[in-house]
Amino acid sequence: MASFNSADGFFRSVVQHADRAFYCDAAREVSYGEMGAVVQRLAGYLSQNGRPRRIGILATRSFEAYAGILAAGFAGAAYVPINLKWPEERIVTLLGLMELDALVADVQGAALLTPAVLAAAPDLVVIADTAVEVAPRSGQTIVRLGAIDTVPLAEPVPVGPDELAYIIFTSGTTGLPKGVMISAGSLANYLAESRSWTNLTPEDRLAETCDVTFDLTVHNLFLCVEAGASLHILSALEMMAPGRFVRARAITVWMSVPTLIAMMRRNGSLKPGIFPSLRLSIFCGEPLPVAAAEAWAAATPNGVVENIYGPTEGTVICMRQRLTNPPVATESRGILAIGKPYDSMEIAIFDSAQNPVADGMPGEIALSGPQLAIGYLGQPDQTADRFRMIRGKRWYLTGDLGMRDEKGTFHHLGRTDNQVKVKGNRIELEEVEAHLRRAAETDVVAVVAWPVIDGSAQGLVGFCVSAFSGEAIGKRLLSSLPRYMVPEPIEVLEDLPVNINGKVDRRALFQRLEDRMKAAAEARSAVAIKAGAAE
Repeated sequence: MASFNSADGFFRSVVQHADRAFYCDAAREVSYGEMGAVVQRLAGYLSQNGRPRRIGILATRSFEAYAGILAAGFAGAAYVPINLKWPEERIVTLLGLMELDALVADVQGAALLTPAVLAAAPDLVVIADTAVEVAPRSGQTIVRLGAIDTVPLAEPVPVGPDELAYIIFTSGTTGLPKGVMISAGSLANYLAESRSWTNLTPEDRLAETCDVTFDLTVHNLFLCVEAGASLHILSALEMMAPGRFVRARAITVWMSVPTLIAMMRRNGSLKPGIFPSLRLSIFCGEPLPVAAAEAWAAATPNGVVENIYGPTEGTVICMRQRLTNPPVATESRGILAIGKPYDSMEIAIFDSAQNPVADGMPGEIALSGPQLAIGYLGQPDQTADRFRMIRGKRWYLTGDLGMRDEKGTFHHLGRTDNQVKVKGNRIELEEVEAHLRRAAETDVVAVVAWPVIDGSAQGLVGFCVSAFSGEAIGKRLLSSLPRYMVPEPIEVLEDLPVNINGKVDRRALFQRLEDRMKAAAEARSAVAIKAGAAE
């Protein structure tokens, strides 16, 4: 494969569509020409001491976030988004692993630049023009994005296919996230496969619902800029009621986790025909209930609905299934199938010995092909465990349970391990348990995903034997985990159930929660019946 720079498509659009809108949020609209000038100047600044290797992005869904990502690519560097929800301790630890040449922060990111974070940060930090004043440590330069007055980089730096394009962190089993390293070649292959079915044009208006630490943003950003389309950013408030946003902006392409459909159905805002501008709606990150997909399709009479599947380690997605009539559903689960793979990717269902199983039989979903990640940053053992040479081919073992039917369509059946998705966030239960042990000062802990609705976990519940209260343990956890990873509630028990092997029996704990919920529902029903009889 020839050289490929992730900013190549953006640069072409800067030349061809300079006056067209690229970035649009509630406060401003920025054209390709205007963004191009900022990106090229920032890329020149980042390249003052030679080609940079890695640029950290302490920002999300902001002008500075996308300027930093595109400038990193323009300069031939990989970008590394840093989750703004991470506590200080985690940011400091991971900055030590990233080996960044520079850090770009928006207003929210700059507010996280405490002395401890700055001590671990690179010598060069770029912050938003309107960010709070930040005092650099000794030997560190902090400059505002608008104050950069460097010779712009004329064109994107050639990048080899095996060089790093980006690193995205996902939840890990060791108490720290895993940094998934994606090459330029893998990204190029993904974009080539995806543009053939998304068919974006300069007239398209894409809604951005995801944090840049979620790799769905890779799909939206890079396909958007190469098409000369516009990216429309939802605020946190607009995310709570996106219907008005879609209509006001005449959005043509939507991408989000299915939870958002459930939210709109619950509040009664998802009505037939409400989104006539949408031509393409894409859902990923959680099982997509058929009923939810059909409700969304009814709301978008001029569009199609796609269910996509793929782990971060396979470069965003590698399979898709369009909603049809009748739908291609996973039998007995009420969810849409995950479909068939991209032409360049091979998908297999393996047994525990990594041998292919017959169609109709469950097993672990495995991926092979040019979109596989390089591996995990600084974690060779985990890389070797999940990326394996099997019968002469390199495979990634997803940990997802799946099945291929007699028509060659793949179905997702859950997880083979303790990794779960809670409202689109991938979480390793072992990682949460590692922090729970420290916070509760005990080795007897367990975390389960509960409740589960339409195949998707809605939250986490923690169990432990501890001298501290659940509330106190939860407060401790907030110092080392983002809020969405902190179990609520945390139940402190005298002991935890164990199975025949002496291990904590998570199934028993899950059943305990289910039984309690059932008993509460029966009690409410009995009260209602009694009240009705009294009347």
